[in-house]
Amino acid sequence: MKKLIDRLYSDYAMPSQLAAHESVIVTAAEAGYKQLSVREFFLGLQDQLPENACVMVHRHDIDTDLRTARKLFEIEKRHQVRSSFYFRLSTLDFRLMSEIEEYGSEASYHYEELATFAKRHGLKQAADVLHRLPEIKKEFTRNFFWIEKKLGRKMTTVASHGDFANRRLKLQNTVILGDADLRGECGIACEAYDSALMKNTDIYISDRPHPQYFFPTTPRDALGRHARIYLLTHPRQFETNWTENTKENLSRLYQSLIW
Repeated sequence: MKKLIDRLYSDYAMPSQLAAHESVIVTAAEAGYKQLSVREFFLGLQDQLPENACVMVHRHDIDTDLRTARKLFEIEKRHQVRSSFYFRLSTLDFRLMSEIEEYGSEASYHYEELATFAKRHGLKQAADVLHRLPEIKKEFTRNFFWIEKKLGRKMTTVASHGDFANRRLKLQNTVILGDADLRGECGIACEAYDSALMKNTDIYISDRPHPQYFFPTTPRDALGRHARIYLLTHPRQFETNWTENTKENLSRLYQSLIW
């Protein structure tokens, strides 16, 4: 019951956390942290980013709520911060994505073809999904190139979405990007969970619903304690959006029932 109450509070009653996010950005800048997108950070590693450089990598997974995604972008523009925004097929907004890229941040793909394929075809065992992996890879490639064409820009990093189907299958969408030939064909230099990226950060922080908000610690508490901070956030955790949250909750319930 408590879990349900917390979820309802997060989705429909939680005060905006945008000011707190802006405060973290300001505090990080004052502490000398360079605030970068995933793309910038990964390229910096190739260019031998100094070991003692203080960096905060900002990654936003746009699972839902484009309204709050734009607010995050406007805050970051105000403070000259670069970040990565990863959009699902269901949240693609090419106008916003183009603005993000023109500013100098990154707009790319939050992919989930493995989970989507499993649900569409009623596959409930990991072995059955892996057997159909060639078809799933083709679907990913088709979607990836379509987004690139619509966006009119090259996407060099992507980020896996975590769906309830992935948790039930115990199989992540990242399996798709385990294919080096596919990466080469698409020109993908980095997946947001790649070990080459993760091992070069000191701490990975992800936001959580109320009452935890962040795990394993808050971004503010990490400042000064860790030189390279990788921060993952979602619009839904910053601000309530009754329409979008209700739509997403009902969609997930429906998919869970019919799968």
